[in-house]
Amino acid sequence: MTKKISLEKNIKRMEEIVDLLENNDLDLEKALKLFEEGIKISKTCQQRLTELEKRVRLLAVDSKGRMIETNMAEV
Repeated sequence: MTKKISLEKNIKRMEEIVDLLENNDLDLEKALKLFEEGIKISKTCQQRLTELEKRVRLLAVDSKGRMIETNMAEV
């Protein structure tokens, strides 16, 4: 079973990668490996955000002013 890395940890790693690419004089091979890692993390984050979005509930007000809970997919 593969352990999921948290969204927060993935975002932190992405920030580290961006910092390394922007602020270091890396050789092309190292820069390319970091870039590829960043792309993989980006895809993973997007998938996770999509999963989380499906679970989000929105509070809305119906025509009579009552609070109702609506599934994000229904909006």
